[in-house]
Amino acid sequence: MDYRVDGQAAYVLHSRPYRDTSLLVDFFTLEHGKVSAVVNGARRPNSRLRPVLQPFVPLQISWRGRQELKTLGQAEPVAAALFLKGSSLMCGLYVNELLERTLQPFDEHPRLYVFYQYVLNELLSGSDVEGALRTFEHHLLDELGYAQALAETDDDGIYQWNPASGFRMLTAAPSEGRMRCFYGRHLQAIARDDYSEESTRRAAKRLMRLLLEQLLGDKPLRSRELFQKM
Repeated sequence: MDYRVDGQAAYVLHSRPYRDTSLLVDFFTLEHGKVSAVVNGARRPNSRLRPVLQPFVPLQISWRGRQELKTLGQAEPVAAALFLKGSSLMCGLYVNELLERTLQPFDEHPRLYVFYQYVLNELLSGSDVEGALRTFEHHLLDELGYAQALAETDDDGIYQWNPASGFRMLTAAPSEGRMRCFYGRHLQAIARDDYSEESTRRAAKRLMRLLLEQLLGDKPLRSRELFQKM
């Protein structure tokens, strides 16, 4: 791994206290994926980095270090912060937590970075938050190799999803496991990221939750618990 990297486009995913006066920050970067770095002195009241290292601020950062945990050199905002509020803020924290939990260090995903920017802009506009979330989840799964062959289905067929074997077409209505069953027309719409119909939205929400459970395991998402409390 490079000793020093400069001029990387990045967003803050999560930060937490580190030692007496520092922060440990997870970044999502355009060219290097998820990068964790120590920010020395960031918790001091006069730190110039403290107000910059916030979620949803487009940054340009530099770091140094030969180990997996880097040391941040500089961080400069390159555009105005996206001020998300209410449910859009909760959804933004959910997206950040998904990336933090599922990405491996230095596994680059430039295409996913573009979809991350897309979902943040959609959350800011508030025009179609649910459709934007399903689109992002779909492409996150695709990037990580967990997407399914959704388009290769018959419109009127009923398909049951199994975590071990994927989708199989049913010849009769299921007697159990209905929450894992989907119409082919809904799967095709999800493959196109077409969430114009309410029935597709409901099916996509169920499907994405089932697929994401493979990645997340038994540990619940903090952002989802917070959203449910609100």
